[in-house]
Amino acid sequence: MKPPNDKSFPARVYPDGSRLPGSDAVDDRTPVLVSDIVTFAVECRLFLLDGEVRTGSRYLTHGELDVAPLDEDPRRADVLAFAERLASLDLPSAVVVDVGLLSECSQWAVVEANAAWASGHYACDPDAALDVVVRAARPEGEFGPADRAFLRPLPEVVRD
Repeated sequence: MKPPNDKSFPARVYPDGSRLPGSDAVDDRTPVLVSDIVTFAVECRLFLLDGEVRTGSRYLTHGELDVAPLDEDPRRADVLAFAERLASLDLPSAVVVDVGLLSECSQWAVVEANAAWASGHYACDPDAALDVVVRAARPEGEFGPADRAFLRPLPEVVRD
């Protein structure tokens, strides 16, 4: 379980929703993402721009921090092949996607998608990551129709 939009409680396995920490921050209206429990052999972060991997990094191996540039990972070709399949999905033009190799079946899966401007770059090329961040954080008027589906309106500002 994890919160979809913030870090109001740690993402992890919980026995049920009543065990979520921070009862003051979590109530019956709090959105919570729930998935099947899976184990990843390796997890990688990909900075995508227009469906193309601009840079990537391994960040976990068997649940332990293990940071290395994607170019140095022996599974690089498999990660990039999986990323090509992601290009067919309905994603923002600038996004960060974490992918992982499932331990149970040795297949790649999406761990989660992240806002580019809120994602650490681990061992990614910082200039290439910045290209993705700049595109994702551009002024609202510069977003095209495909990206507009991912924008939420800002709440009205009440002024005295």
